[in-house]
Amino acid sequence: MSELIEGGGRIQELVRELIRELGEDPDRQGLVETPRRVEETLRFLTSGYQQDARELLRRASFVEQYDEMVLLRDLELYSLCEHHLLPFFGKCHVAYIPSKRII
Repeated sequence: MSELIEGGGRIQELVRELIRELGEDPDRQGLVETPRRVEETLRFLTSGYQQDARELLRRASFVEQYDEMVLLRDLELYSLCEHHLLPFFGKCHVAYIPSKRII
């Protein structure tokens, strides 16, 4: 993830300001790199917004004469709660009965 950010920017400035508003010193040893890490994390957790789901599915599906249930288990899930800006993660399972196409 570290290759996402070079030099810092507005997000890192805002995180530094937030740290100050919370009563901490953003220049304290344990917090110096926090603005960069927060920006990297937020960019990762919101990276799906830049993806085109239709294009992704188009590239991931193929024709197959198969009519039994398909089950995908333990798919990793990472996202961000838009109400609190807190990350959540886990695993999900998807099951479907295909209709001439498999994803």
